[in-house]
Amino acid sequence: MAAAACGGAFALVAVVVAVHGWAPFGFEAAAVRWSATHRPGGARSAAVAVTELGTGVLPYLLALAAGAVSLRTRHPAGARRTAALLAPLVWLLAGQLLRQGLMRAFARPRPPRTGWAFDASGFSFPSGHAFTSALSAGLLAVALARARPGAARGAAAGAALFAAAIGTSRVYLGVHWPLDVLGGWLLAAGWLALGVRLLGRRDRRDRRAADG
Repeated sequence: MAAAACGGAFALVAVVVAVHGWAPFGFEAAAVRWSATHRPGGARSAAVAVTELGTGVLPYLLALAAGAVSLRTRHPAGARRTAALLAPLVWLLAGQLLRQGLMRAFARPRPPRTGWAFDASGFSFPSGHAFTSALSAGLLAVALARARPGAARGAAAGAALFAAAIGTSRVYLGVHWPLDVLGGWLLAAGWLALGVRLLGRRDRRDRRAADG
């Protein structure tokens, strides 16, 4: 199952980094060093604009948009309507609690502050921006795919590009190691897949109730 596969991949990355003492691997340090020496003003400004899409209000608006799309496909009434609208937002918030707990437990240090081109706080693994952008865009992509199956590929591609741009911007701005970003993506994919699995169970339960 996808949730188990992504969760297992995330756990593997976490174990690999932990065995390395949470220190950066050579390729990670090289990526951060390269970024620090290849940041002309325009590129830095563009990266800052992109990275800011992965925090603040936008991801939560994407989750609410996913709920609104779900309402158009299911047409529930009463309290079920409110639950359908808020379910993606609640799943995003629950995922944030999970991610915050893991980040504090792992306590991986960020790259040296001298190389930062953007303010950051907290520990490094998994990347919060990578996780939040991937999960919020994924929630909307799932809702769109359920509403219009023919749009599934386009929705998935858009979500992937959104998450990829924000995740890579974190390394480019010097505030995350590459494996932090990979960890954020994998954790988001696993959490999204688990949500889709639970949604499928609910749909089957609703169909059985309607049939009988």
